[in-house]
Amino acid sequence: MNNSGGNKRGGSRPNSSRPSSNKPKPAMDKRAQGPKKAKPTAKPEVVTDKVAKKPNPTAKRPKNTDEIRLNKYISNSGVCSRRDADIYIQSGNVKVNGVPVIEMGYMVKPGDVVNFDGMTLNPEKKEYILLNKPKNFTTSFDENEMHRNVAELVRAATNAKIQPVGRMDKNTTGLLLFTNDTDMIRKFSLPNQRSSKVYQVSLDKNLKYEDLEKIAGGVTLDNHRLFVEEISYVDGEPKTEIGLKLRTANVKVVRAIFESFKYDVLKIDRVAFAGLTKKNLPRGNWRFLTEQEIINLKNV
Repeated sequence: MNNSGGNKRGGSRPNSSRPSSNKPKPAMDKRAQGPKKAKPTAKPEVVTDKVAKKPNPTAKRPKNTDEIRLNKYISNSGVCSRRDADIYIQSGNVKVNGVPVIEMGYMVKPGDVVNFDGMTLNPEKKEYILLNKPKNFTTSFDENEMHRNVAELVRAATNAKIQPVGRMDKNTTGLLLFTNDTDMIRKFSLPNQRSSKVYQVSLDKNLKYEDLEKIAGGVTLDNHRLFVEEISYVDGEPKTEIGLKLRTANVKVVRAIFESFKYDVLKIDRVAFAGLTKKNLPRGNWRFLTEQEIINLKNV
């Protein structure tokens, strides 16, 4: 009985151990085969990283820094604005190196010869000059010859064909901007432009507080409603000295506001123009705008 029992125990151990040692082998083979087949599928994913070559075109851009859009090139020459230049380009009136160009966005390269409506262009560098205008100078050539033109005051600043932005009569003093940037001149000439101007107005008599409040609420001139941003008495001055802030660059409008309330305007001085001030700029003097000031004007 003991021998038979021992045989059963002895026989069961080798029989049970062999299957247990053999069964894992096929399983290991399957596991080993799985990853081997999966590895090749990962390689194409790495290949797709070659799309990173796309930034190459942008790397070539610095080579074209001297190029300039055709409409801007024309505008820089002072003959017209960019919008008008687009019209001339589309109509076939612009040639580059003798060949008509009607492509919008065409880039002019250094050395190219641009012909605009039969005239060869020589674009000027953009100049921006701020003048603190004195009395007895006018922006118009049509007024009495007794009063000199403001162009005399900035003649030494540049050889570029600069123009004043807006008009000033002989009795008005203060800030006046000059430039050969036709786009900027047009921008500040629009009736809906948003930049603020500040004027100090001298009246022939004290401004009544009730009239000040009426002006603050807005004024109707020639059937047009004029919005007044701010009006106040000048601190430390008689009540004949008034500070007025509004968006128009037309000095005649400033005069008309007070005349509509039966006040005579003795003097108008523009003390701020679109963020520019008279700080460190004596009467009759001029200065070039800084790069930041130019950026600010373009973003108004």
